[in-house]
Amino acid sequence: MRVIVGLGNPGARYALTRHNAGFMLADALSDGASWKSWPGGLGEYLVMPDFILAKPLTYMNESGRFVAPLLRFYKIPPSEVLVCFDDLSLPLGQIRLREQGSSGGHNGMKSVSGELNTENIPRLRLGIGPRPPEIDGASFVLGVFRKEERLALEKMISSAKEAALCAVHENFAKAMSCYNAPSD
Repeated sequence: MRVIVGLGNPGARYALTRHNAGFMLADALSDGASWKSWPGGLGEYLVMPDFILAKPLTYMNESGRFVAPLLRFYKIPPSEVLVCFDDLSLPLGQIRLREQGSSGGHNGMKSVSGELNTENIPRLRLGIGPRPPEIDGASFVLGVFRKEERLALEKMISSAKEAALCAVHENFAKAMSCYNAPSD
């Protein structure tokens, strides 16, 4: 992996929402470094010693508008990018790495796949589910984590950070074997 992208929505209004789990992971990976602004305000990025870290600021549904030019500028193929995002279908706290696949209904991943014209993009899905049946999907993902969920969130971000760094420093197959749940 040469690039790690955390998906989310910009601004204080969305900072602690479930939909910003990707941003939370990117911030954890940044180790407090100051983000640089991409031309046109499409995103923020950091050139770390071993990889590039990025956060689109285009709002979730248009994440690809930043990811595609970033990869073109650095001449990095989609297969060397790890896109990290929230996933309703995974229980809170669980993570899952995949080398490729469909967006699974996630609009941010759909935008990235569409702009890069491929589904062959490694991804790290961050479990935020299950969604209570009485709450619609949009309201749930745009809601903040409840107090009783925060410990599971912190553990998930820590595990996801380890998995992402394993993908960078070792390889993606090792990260999958070490961090995916046994049923994978």
